[in-house]
Amino acid sequence: MAVPATEQTLATRWYSQITRTQWNTLFAAQAGWMLDAMDVTLYSLALTTLKDEFGFSGAQAGLVNSATLFAAATGGIGFGMLADQLGRKRALSLTLLIYSFGSAATATVGLISFASPLAQLIFWRAFLGIGMGGEWACGAALVVETWPAQLRGRAIAIMQSGWAIGYIIAALLAAAILPTLGWRALFLVGVLPALLIVWIRSHVPETLELAPGGKRASPLEIFSPRFRSFTLRAGAVAVCVLIAYWGVFTWLPGFLALPVEQGGAGLSIVKSSGWLIPVQIGAFFGYLSFGVIADKLGRKPAFVLYLLITAVVTPIYGYAARNTTLLMGLGPVLGFFGTGYFSLFGTMVSELFPQRIRATALGVIYNIGRAASAAAPWLVGTLADRYGIGSALGVTSLFMLAGAAVMMTMPETRGRELE
Repeated sequence: MAVPATEQTLATRWYSQITRTQWNTLFAAQAGWMLDAMDVTLYSLALTTLKDEFGFSGAQAGLVNSATLFAAATGGIGFGMLADQLGRKRALSLTLLIYSFGSAATATVGLISFASPLAQLIFWRAFLGIGMGGEWACGAALVVETWPAQLRGRAIAIMQSGWAIGYIIAALLAAAILPTLGWRALFLVGVLPALLIVWIRSHVPETLELAPGGKRASPLEIFSPRFRSFTLRAGAVAVCVLIAYWGVFTWLPGFLALPVEQGGAGLSIVKSSGWLIPVQIGAFFGYLSFGVIADKLGRKPAFVLYLLITAVVTPIYGYAARNTTLLMGLGPVLGFFGTGYFSLFGTMVSELFPQRIRATALGVIYNIGRAASAAAPWLVGTLADRYGIGSALGVTSLFMLAGAAVMMTMPETRGRELE
């Protein structure tokens, strides 16, 4: 269980008070999320290549990622419930297996004749999405149930930072593999996360404890009178910020690679992958800083601050296609503020719900947002076809502002002990 920590400990060598088991749990969750990000981002990086090879329109290419996100919502809710029934570790391992296989199988698209390439791509990316959606809830539950309350926000932030690392790995892989070996080889690399399962089985503890009498709680309890308001409001926040995130970051690689006359920045695949790395370095530090700020000032102030700044930066970035200096300078800022706030969900949701339904709450709330955000890649792709991709990216600021407004109605949970 969680180890107590004093204010003095936190101010000095907080990390020395964390046990090896707690570090192992955090590493497993972070690595799973990192490799999850790598697998799902490979599509965004190969998107322009796939459009050219199969003749997809912007709306069709966006539809593929929409299918991935909708499947991720289903997987997140399902695996959240499964983690509350069978255990966090077992459910986490299964999610890794699913999204690894889904990524590798994407390499077979177009090699069979009984289905169109678009249908095949949608199927395999949706299969990947089921595992992708489930991994986060399982990993977050493991971390919050082993780390001290005073360090919970920072631990979840470290876990979330794995997404930025995975994105960077995907960008490096795309730059190295796409121009030489092609997109099929790129997706085959996505099978590697399955190897993490072996390490998890021997180094990570199970944190789920049975309720008295050995009975499992009903997943429907998150909609009981006690929790319904929290569930719906937190779900509304997730809807707003995930629509904004996937609207921007699905199309960001394509925006950088698209010719200037079509509204993009006019960079090559290799150059655009290189430009994405500073964005994700900014994201990495955004995740980590959010955890520290949220533990010191509170979950709500940190979240609202990040969203407001992102709402300002995103449209400026979208309209700066011809100014490469401005794009390079704003990239890390967009990454820092445009992703760091996601660290909130693992901490605040865990602090609002007891262990018996915690993974279910994490899965349902986060993936209510994912289900809604499934429309974001298609929406931005459709707007991009009509108005240009830069203008389409700017629309996402409205959702960020709405998310900040809903967050202001939520309770502050900093320092709350877990039930």
